[in-house]
Parts: sequence; C-alpha cells; structure tokens
Amino acid sequence: MQQLNHECEQPSLWGNQQKARKLLKEIDYLEKSVNGIIEIEKKLKENLELHDLAIEADDQSLVSEIDNELKKLAQETKKQEIECLFSGEADNNGCFIEIHSGAGGTESNDWASMLLRMYLRWIERHKFKFEIIYQLSGEEAGIKSCTIKIFSTGAYGWLKNENGIHRLVRISPFNSAGKRHTSFASTFVYPIIDEDIQIEIKESDLRIDTYRASGAGGQHVNTTDSAVRITHLPTRMVVQSQSNRSQHRNRDECLSMLKARLYDLELKKKEEAANQLNAAKTGISWGHQIRSYVLHPYRMIKDLRTGYQEPDTTAVLDGDLDEFMYKVLVRKATGKGLDNFIEDLD
Repeated sequence: MQQLNHECEQPSLWGNQQKARKLLKEIDYLEKSVNGIIEIEKKLKENLELHDLAIEADDQSLVSEIDNELKKLAQETKKQEIECLFSGEADNNGCFIEIHSGAGGTESNDWASMLLRMYLRWIERHKFKFEIIYQLSGEEAGIKSCTIKIFSTGAYGWLKNENGIHRLVRISPFNSAGKRHTSFASTFVYPIIDEDIQIEIKESDLRIDTYRASGAGGQHVNTTDSAVRITHLPTRMVVQSQSNRSQHRNRDECLSMLKARLYDLELKKKEEAANQLNAAKTGISWGHQIRSYVLHPYRMIKDLRTGYQEPDTTAVLDGDLDEFMYKVLVRKATGKGLDNFIEDLD
C-alpha cells in the first residue's frame, strides 16, 4: 500500500492517464479490503467484551443478541476470506453471466429459470448492481437463455468458477404421471474488461443482425429492429442485447460483451496451459458438469469438483452459494480439497 501511494506521488504518473486509473483503482480496492478487516476486528473485540458483561449480569436476551451479531460477523469474515483468494488479473472486475437451457424443452427451460432466480438472489445478497441485458423465454415456461451484467467490483472473482453444466433431478411438475426427471442447463461467466485493455476486433470478422426485441419494454421494442446480435466469425461467438431501446446502444453493449468474451478466451488459454504444466503435481481434473441438484428421492446439492454437499436445497436455490464458491477457490488455489488444505495448515 505504501509503495502504491508513493507511486501516486510521482509527477510523471499523471502524464499516463491509463496507468493512473489502474493504480487508483487498485489503491481503492486495497483500502476497502484493509478497512474491512480492521472493522471486523473492532466489532469482534466489542462484542466479545459485551458478551462477557452480559454473562456476568445473567442477561440472556443480550447474550442472544450478541450471538446473532457474532454470526453476522462470521459471515462477513468468510466474505473477506473468500476475496483474499482472488488472484486472477480480472478477479476484481464486474462480469457477465450467461444461462442456457439444455436439451429437454420445457423441463430444461424451467430449470434455467430456476438458475436465473438463484443467481439473482445471490446477487441481491451481496448487494451487487446488475442488469438483465438479454432474455429469451421458453414457449411454455421458463427461459431458453439470458445474460446478466454485474457491474460491482469483485463479481468475476466470486463467480468465475460457476462455468459449467448444472444437473437437476426432481419429480417433474410438467408430467401428470409424477415421474422423476433429469434436466440440464449451463452457465458461462466472463469478466467485464477495463477500457484500458485493448482488444482488437476487425469489422470484417463480424456479422451484425438486427431484429425486433421480445418481452417487456413497451410498444417501441416490439415495432422497431432495436435488438442486436453479433457473430464473431473466426470464433463463432454470438452475443445479443435487447435491453436498450436504441439499436446503437445495444450494438455497443454487444461489442463490449464480445471484447469481454475474447479477453476471457485468452485468460482461459493461459489457465489451461498452467493446469497442464501442474497436472502431475495437483491431480486436478475439471469436468464440464460442476454441480448436481437432487430434489428426489432425497434432497442434496453436491459440487462434483470438491465433493462438498449441502442438504438444505431450499437455501442454495435461494442464493446461498458462498460456501460452494469458497471451496472451489481453495481447491484451485492449492490443488487440494479443503480437508487436506486445513490439515496442512494444522
């Protein structure tokens, strides 16, 4: 921190606006992190002292109140602990989340809408700012696909390991015979890139289509070709936006998403190369299916990468995902499961 502040004091820095913005952003993030830890230590000390006084006075209502405060403090501490595991160059950025239903029609579309609700609840828990910039509804129920843009700092660090296939097993609400059904949906997360990161996109590599937006938005979006779809021909990447009434703004949003996806593609290539180099040492195998959600004949949600299980399926589907994210971050940071990591610390 002192070194960063010293760099800010150098007159030559302000001749390079790109470097100055990046440095100020890093200082702001570090200050918030350090101040957060200091505040947790202060609150912990105050509550422990008050707890001892409440025990001496045999004030059970106050003891119960302090216990609740300590639980909240433990949750805030875990949040800080998770953010300490952010190590990627884009981890402090915002991000996009794409959700796509798998094969299976209405069943998979409904499952995709459940995932959308789960992630929106998680976003609300963290008080992140977001916008749904694209959504395609299913014919009978649910959604076929959607894209959420999260603007808040650190969103990509939290969500970057949510890429993959989500499997749901339940009694189908769309089957009159009440048979058990397995559905699949996928999520794809990539960071919002800073303006100072240069990603070259050739106009000749793009196919740009416009169409009439569907869904909410009033008469305007239903009568003009305001929605935009851009296909990047070399990679076959497709991005879409229909959240704005202006075709130009939707086009800019699509280009922003495309740049972010191309940047994420390069990050993934670097990560894959690093994983190959460390494969013999870590023994990690990252499959496409990341999580299984079983609601029948028993209730259990299991992360297939770490083995972590949570029987409270209602809480998870209501957005309580932090523990899943934490354990994957630990595994990727150490090349081990959480239990082995804790043993090494002991």
